[in-house]
Amino acid sequence: MSKVKIVTDSSCDLNKDIIEKYNIGVVGLNVSFGDETYIDGEMDNKVFYERMANTKDLPKTSCSSPEKFAKSYECEEEEILVITITSKLSATYSTAVLARTMYLEENANKNIAVLDSETGSVGHGLLVVRAAQLAQEGKTLNEIIEEIEKVKNDLVFFGSLETLENAIKGGRINPIAGKIINALNFKVIIQVTDGIVKPVDKARGDNNSIKKVVESVSKKVNEKEGRVLAIGHSDCLEKALKVKEMMLKENSFKDVTISEVGSVMGTYTSKGAILLSIL
Repeated sequence: MSKVKIVTDSSCDLNKDIIEKYNIGVVGLNVSFGDETYIDGEMDNKVFYERMANTKDLPKTSCSSPEKFAKSYECEEEEILVITITSKLSATYSTAVLARTMYLEENANKNIAVLDSETGSVGHGLLVVRAAQLAQEGKTLNEIIEEIEKVKNDLVFFGSLETLENAIKGGRINPIAGKIINALNFKVIIQVTDGIVKPVDKARGDNNSIKKVVESVSKKVNEKEGRVLAIGHSDCLEKALKVKEMMLKENSFKDVTISEVGSVMGTYTSKGAILLSIL
């Protein structure tokens, strides 16, 4: 058994088989339609995107309670590493830190560290998996933290969004730049860097937008060998498979995963989004 328990939040958009393989603890964040609140993952993703499309107001997302995070610290391992969504987009990091303080008041034998991933979705997920792999290799908590802090700078994350409307409404992107792009009916190329989502390019039509995001990521691939690729899709699997095929034509990866963008991140990406990250 690993000496270090890896805990994260549900915005990492990891597939269930990966979560089970590495015994990753996942704390579900919250999504609300009016007075109805769901834990991320409770509602089927396809149902979520359909409901969001037919709802006038944007769903509300919120972090979990400190108590739920504290419960995730109840494990056999004496050392725990928590990796959260970027603190620039969510209060989840602060909540996990508060939960750590609460838990250690009664469990002084534990050693718990909380790291800000400074990213989200599939980029966040890649860091969590790397940490879990290091834990399985028998690395200590400090060794894992040192490695994750180092590789965070190597993470590449681009995406193609059908619209910026939800990201603007949710306060996750600059409203002025977003409204100009939306008004021109462009697909949007975003980059997630330094914990912030930034529009970096635009394109007309799915084919052009996919081509541009693939080109943006591919430029970074050849800098290092043995990298892994994560593709996230907002209820558009066929598009994700096409992107995978395009990426593999000119690049090689140690591993490639495709996952669904869940309801927390999907609230802001909207349906039809493709997210690509390499580490």
